[in-house]
Amino acid sequence: MNQSNLLYADISEEIIGAAFDVHNTLGPGLSEKTYQTALAIKLRDIGLAVEEEKVLSLFIGTERVGEQRADLLVEDKIIVETKAIQKLLDDFSRKLLACLRNTKYQVGLLINFGTRVEFKRLIHSTEHK
Repeated sequence: MNQSNLLYADISEEIIGAAFDVHNTLGPGLSEKTYQTALAIKLRDIGLAVEEEKVLSLFIGTERVGEQRADLLVEDKIIVETKAIQKLLDDFSRKLLACLRNTKYQVGLLINFGTRVEFKRLIHSTEHK
């Protein structure tokens, strides 16, 4: 699939580019919160709307069943989860997909600021069910 056809591809590319900039500037070995804050600052600097530690309501149908906290919510479109670990685990992808499935959001980015930047772009669309 052509990258330009992906949902919110332009915003996703800006977020991923900003993550590489942050990692290149700060280097490896810092806390997840430090990278999260630095990424939020970088994204705002390039003109994107960012909410940190955003509480998202989770639903079954129309019933609210709980909440999940997103590290970053960018442009009210993309949930960004940050990590600072050696390697991303499948559990992180499952957790983000569950969050997407039970909120109004369709796109999530999982970004790891380990020894190098590692990322996964996840999509949940009700249109493809």
